[in-house]
Amino acid sequence: MTEVHSERRRTLLQWLAGSAVASGMGAGVAVAAPEAKNVARIGDAALGLEFDGQMRTRLLARQGGATVAVTGFHASERLRVTGGRWIDGFALGEQAVDRVDGPHGAGVRHRLKGVSKDGVEKTVTVTFYERHPGLALLRVSYRNNGQAALPVEAWSNSGYTLLPARRAPGRGFWTFSGSSHADRRDWVQPLKDGFEQRNFMGMNSSDYGGGTPVADVWQPEHGIAVGHLDTVPRLVALPVRQVKAGAALAIEFDQAVVLQPGQELATLDTFVTVHTGDYFAALDRYRLLMAERGLAAPQAGEESYEPIWCAWGYERDFTIPLMTGTLAKARELGLEWAVLDDGWQTNEGDWKIDRKKFARGDEDMKKLVDDIHGAGLKARLWLAPLAADPGTDLLHQHTDQLLLDENGAPQFVTWWNALTLCPAYGPVIEQTRALVRKIIGEWGYEGLKLDGQHLNGVAPCHNPAHKHARPEESFEKLQDFWKMVYDTAREINPQAVVEFCPCGTSYAFHTLPYTNQAPSSDPLSSWQVRHKGKTLKALMGPSAAYAGDHVELSDGGDDFASTVGIGAVVSTKFTWPEDPKPKDSYLLTAVKEAKWRKWIGIYKDKMLPKGQYRGELYDIGFDKPETHAVEKDGRLYYAFYAKAWSGQVELRGLGNGRYRVRDYVEDRDLGEVSAASNKLTIGFERALLLEAIPV
Repeated sequence: MTEVHSERRRTLLQWLAGSAVASGMGAGVAVAAPEAKNVARIGDAALGLEFDGQMRTRLLARQGGATVAVTGFHASERLRVTGGRWIDGFALGEQAVDRVDGPHGAGVRHRLKGVSKDGVEKTVTVTFYERHPGLALLRVSYRNNGQAALPVEAWSNSGYTLLPARRAPGRGFWTFSGSSHADRRDWVQPLKDGFEQRNFMGMNSSDYGGGTPVADVWQPEHGIAVGHLDTVPRLVALPVRQVKAGAALAIEFDQAVVLQPGQELATLDTFVTVHTGDYFAALDRYRLLMAERGLAAPQAGEESYEPIWCAWGYERDFTIPLMTGTLAKARELGLEWAVLDDGWQTNEGDWKIDRKKFARGDEDMKKLVDDIHGAGLKARLWLAPLAADPGTDLLHQHTDQLLLDENGAPQFVTWWNALTLCPAYGPVIEQTRALVRKIIGEWGYEGLKLDGQHLNGVAPCHNPAHKHARPEESFEKLQDFWKMVYDTAREINPQAVVEFCPCGTSYAFHTLPYTNQAPSSDPLSSWQVRHKGKTLKALMGPSAAYAGDHVELSDGGDDFASTVGIGAVVSTKFTWPEDPKPKDSYLLTAVKEAKWRKWIGIYKDKMLPKGQYRGELYDIGFDKPETHAVEKDGRLYYAFYAKAWSGQVELRGLGNGRYRVRDYVEDRDLGEVSAASNKLTIGFERALLLEAIPV
């Protein structure tokens, strides 16, 4: 990052004598504030960072004139050397303060130095930006000032334990963790005794890896988030643990290197932020910071918000007559996309059309697209790039394309029993580019459904044929592969929708700039539909085209409320007029059709995904009932969820004046509210969706 600055350097004692007091900070960024000898406090109006004489730190939250220590003192930035020993004590020495201005705007940068008993000099650079209050950007360097070589294993930044809430110490903690796991666990969950999750951003099994490099823990009063700000993914871990003192987290990076005397190691740019409410504000802030560094999700077009019918209800045994026989019903119900899912191809890797279903090959594929268009729908095609089945022509002729580990073994994709191709290898890139050109440019599809957990992350590649500068290039350049796919599709059709569905994984943030529709990716519950929606609205923007995925995957197979209420795109995989499967049928019965018609109509009437998701208004962990809010066209839309609820609900975020409240699902008035009187007493089961209309 390039920033303009002017520097004033002084010893710690000079700084202590000449700096302002932190407790007297105004609304801007404070330069420094000591409290006693060998104790330094820096920060802004929302966050204080206090150093003791050994450069251990604690975090202070500031709000409304009050300052609260949300952690104790911790060896928050430390270095691990051979044998697993941590160097974590550094006698605080000198400090420098300067103003900066760059991609993140104006701010103040602090440099604090200290030396360990081992002769390791640590320099902590902390920057506070005026337009990002409550967040500190850190970069730490370690210099070997000793006489002998120093073998280093890893470093750790922002290692803290969040203390329990002062006014509600027994209510516990919640966490957001951005890692991916084969059990497809919740991204948002309460901390329980013994909870421990490493949150490694690399591969946590053969085909589950990648994610968002942020971890957050919070209690009813405060929260802490940490993460890294590199514009390429890195193999960091963000461990979260329930400990006796509270909820612990950090950001760690294994970096095996030998520091010779005089040599230096620098960490990644990392951040720590304090917040109130749940994790949404921290992820939203992370999104803004990364956008300032050049990574941002694209603005979704109209096509990304249109409701979807997918032929996956027929699964791989679909036939063309079954699919085309459903199109008219899909259109009649108000759906606007038809997706041809897995099963059109002979295998993963060769991507040849299955002649048992498309006897005339390309000609029949084009005819199917014409039939979809003739029914008044847009056509989207399923694809699982980077997977190649054993026995394919591709692997017979081009084994050089495989991603290999350090032992020469391939990386497996479990669902298809396939092998992973290397996304950083030229021939893999070019053959995928050609395939996208055929699908969009020749066959006429308006969209892609990119599918598979293996899309989210890959292991370091040791294939000598690829001549990688480092094995980690395969992991770090995965985002470039998806950029190629997205750009190729959009160059041919500027309105193309590129859906990215990494099957149960926690989305790799660095991929999000290259998709304009993100589904809940095979949710295991309605809770996953909702909290994944909150997460992706933070990471992609409040009007992101997040889709609830097939409603048949929700609780009861019919929970449209969990999609519509949070501002997500409706999707379904019903079959009609018949379903040949003897079990697991998704047949649209007359009863289901009435319900589907009603909810698709509500979705198209309100179009809440185009509104502003107000994730900061409610704490998804501690507020009961669970509540989500969307603001659109001057109105506020509230969605309440509980197995059963009887009592008050609170309508937050109202502006001036009074609002008329409607249950827009059952079309009933519930009275009027205002910002000063914003509670209703009501009962419901499963969900209650309300609209607040200015009077």
